[in-house]
Amino acid sequence: MPIDHREIDTENTYEYKNVNQAVYASIVKSQRVGRKQLAVLIDPDRLRTQSLDALIALAEQGIDFFFIGGSLLMDEKMEHCLQILRRSVPQPLVIFPGSPLQISAQADAILLLSLISGRNADLLIGQHVIAAPYLKASGLEIIPTGYMLIDGGVSTTAAYMSGTQPIPPEKIEIAVCTAMAGTMLGLKMLYLDAGSGAQRSVSPEMIQAVRAEIEVPLITGGGIRTPEKAYTNLRAGADLLVVGNVLEKDPSLLTEIAAAVRSAGV
Repeated sequence: MPIDHREIDTENTYEYKNVNQAVYASIVKSQRVGRKQLAVLIDPDRLRTQSLDALIALAEQGIDFFFIGGSLLMDEKMEHCLQILRRSVPQPLVIFPGSPLQISAQADAILLLSLISGRNADLLIGQHVIAAPYLKASGLEIIPTGYMLIDGGVSTTAAYMSGTQPIPPEKIEIAVCTAMAGTMLGLKMLYLDAGSGAQRSVSPEMIQAVRAEIEVPLITGGGIRTPEKAYTNLRAGADLLVVGNVLEKDPSLLTEIAAAVRSAGV
């Protein structure tokens, strides 16, 4: 359902001049009451028209947000995808950018990602400097998000394009300290991502350990192919689950995954 701006509790939420805060405030509010949320990630470069149509038809099954973005994005595919979604679904559209060029006023919000798991300064501040004036003029809700790549068993486009190594799944203490540092720097959400096409998702043990040390909303995605895995990761402490690749192949799984997300809440 669309977010009712009148019902959003904006206490202690991120503030940015002239930008509404409905998306982030709704995530914080859901976290406070123990309600788990689901986002469907759409990569316009990869999604077939029939798959997008199928997801739109299932949009009322429990999707809270549509995330749109990719590591490459050729031509005007993102704009075209946003246009279709804007006239077809009521859910907020959130850009999950793979480059500073992926900005569109057709969306509602953008995750301003800092790749805190890597050591590439360009993805910690460099690209943000390039994007800043465009973001300010866009009218988008800007959500500063610490992005952490976790090794999912395969080489991912995100790791290749960023020139960084993902955190090994067994190095839970590195993930925990990285997450702690991100929140100390003022990032408002954390995103643990095993990457598109991952053989394994972020482990419940890592999610649980990170959750124990942070208070901000925690997102997880990558390698989640079953309702059972969705449920396990949410119960471990994630607040928002992101699925994408599996739905490109079988959109019908959305109904089961959405049910698992709802059942994982307090």
